Parts: sequence; structure tokens; C-alpha cells
Amino acid sequence: MGGPGDPPEGTPEGAPGGAEDEYRSVVFDESFVRAARLQEYSARERMSDHTPAVRRRPPLRRGGLSRQALALVLLIALAFGTAIYMGVRHPYQTPQTQQPVEPLRMTDIPLAPQGKVPGAADPEYLYAHSPAAQFDVGAEGIPLPAVRRTAHFSDSQVVAALSTAKDYIVASSLYPEVLTGGQAHPVRALLDPGQLDQFDESFGHPAADGRHAPTGWLVRFDPTRAELADREIRVQGSLQAAETDSATLEVTADHTFVYALKPTGSAAGAPASLFTVRRELQFRFSRDDLRLHQVQLVVSYAQAGPLSCAEDSASRFRPLLAGQTAGAGGPAGTDPYATGSATALCGSLAPSALPRV
Repeated sequence: MGGPGDPPEGTPEGAPGGAEDEYRSVVFDESFVRAARLQEYSARERMSDHTPAVRRRPPLRRGGLSRQALALVLLIALAFGTAIYMGVRHPYQTPQTQQPVEPLRMTDIPLAPQGKVPGAADPEYLYAHSPAAQFDVGAEGIPLPAVRRTAHFSDSQVVAALSTAKDYIVASSLYPEVLTGGQAHPVRALLDPGQLDQFDESFGHPAADGRHAPTGWLVRFDPTRAELADREIRVQGSLQAAETDSATLEVTADHTFVYALKPTGSAAGAPASLFTVRRELQFRFSRDDLRLHQVQLVVSYAQAGPLSCAEDSASRFRPLLAGQTAGAGGPAGTDPYATGSATALCGSLAPSALPRV
């Protein structure tokens, strides 16, 4: 700090410095004058009754923050408050609050016909004479329900859950490249990363253990046995969304798919037959799943036929086609002493489920 004789703003530019300077005491700049605590009266003032030669000046008022500084402080405070508010109200939770991804539990039940499988050269004729006569075609048979927000999820988040579930159903049940082309990528791309290992193991090492059957993830036929006779697949079903807790939405899907199939490589006009799959799926969505357009498939229950109970349907459906019968034999035996294995199941396909030809 400067001494009592120093100018408030430092030594004037160009003025000589140093304590030994003999002119230091008589060199004053404007800032020094303005900072003086005493002020001499003017000649006119001294002609009046004032006896003192000088008067004491009021101390300089040091103003508070300038307008620019005050605006900056307010802006910083506003930004800080907004950050805190968004941190509390942010729609996506941190990974620490996310629930662990559950493995898919799956059940596939083949349905065996009681007689010969009916067929006809025209798939439209088969559809018209079956319970699927009034079904919609393709994705039109998977309409979204009326949407209402839940306690912790907005309308748009519920719509996102329903739309993503529909996309999974379409990819896994209606894409020709998945049904008969052996592709699985369109379905895999929609899964939560926490289920990818189980998905890959299901296709790398299929097993009828309730955990690793490819037909639990999607619908696909043995391409050496059957191909699509008509790409206009008939569909009917429903979707429902519900909140299970503050961090999770669940969507339940229940749809029936009817496919027109014919023998692989058969000539035009070969008899076609209908194959029916009833799929009940349960999806789970975290907030990250909603944001990233991905699903957790936690339950898959399917009934499919006409199939033979004696054939393994875990990897691919091997449908019975027009004129074929289930033949003798039941499902593979179940060992109650073996742990970790699923019970072998098989049902009988009701005649009312087949077209009347």
C-alpha cells in the first residue's frame, strides 16, 4: 500500500519516482486532488463569514456492485438453480438407481393336430374359412391403445414404451427375413444390452430349458421344410401398459399370428396350409430403455401349431403342412431328477382352430 502522500491510483505516468526525488512533494495529478480529504474554500466563499480556510470533504462513497457485475451474479445464480432443479427433476435416472435386467423366461407349447392338416391352393380361401377371417394384415393388427400418463411417466413415455414393444413384435413375428431367412439382427437390435448374452447363447447353443430357445425370442420356421405362401400375415391382439414402480413401465402383449405356408421349393399352385402362433409377451422398460428405444423381454409364452409333439421346436418351428398328420409319439421325456431343465409340454390343436375346407 502507498503512504499517506501517495496518489490513490499510484504514481502518475511519466512522473519521476523515488523517495529522494526533490519534486515529489509538489507533483499532484487529478486523482490525487480528487482523493484529498480537505478542500480549500474558493475566493468567493472566503469573502463570506466562513472563518476556516478549508472544509472537510465527505468521504468518497464506494458503490456496491456495478450493474454489469450484479447482472453476472444473478445469471450465475439462475444457472446454478436451474442445474439443481434439473438434477432433481431429470426424467432419466442414474445407472445406480436402475433395476438389474432379468433373464427371459420362455415357454413354447407345440399343438398337434388330431387329423390331417387341411390345405388349399389359394391362401385367401384358407383365411376366409378360418377363425382369422376378420384379422387385420400385418402391423395393422397391432394397434396402440389409448394412452394415459401414469404417476411417474408422461404420455410421451408411455407412447414410447408401447411403440417400442410394437416394433419388437413386428420384427420378431412379421419380418420375412426373420421368419424364413434365418436372420436375428432386427430383433437383437431392439434388446436391452443386459439381455444380449442370453440372446446370443440361445442362438449359438439352442436348448429347450426355458431360457435358451430361439423360438422364445422370435418366430422362425425351418427353411428346409416350409416357406411363406402369402406375405400378408393375419394378426389380431392387444397391448397394455402399466407402471410397476417409479422407475419401471411394463407392457403386456397378447397377439395371434396366422401364417400361410407351403413346402419349400414347391411349384406354383401347391397346396398351402395355415400355421397359428399365439404369443403372450411381457416387456419391461427402464427410463434408459425408453430413451434408447430398446426393450427388456422378461416373459415369452407361445402356443404354435400344427406341430408334431415328437419334434424339437426350441430352435425352429417345423410345421406340419397340408395333408400331413402328427403321427405317433409324444414330447421328449421330462426327468424330474434333472435340475435346470424345463418340463416338456405339448397340446392338442382343436379342430375349430383349423380352416374348414
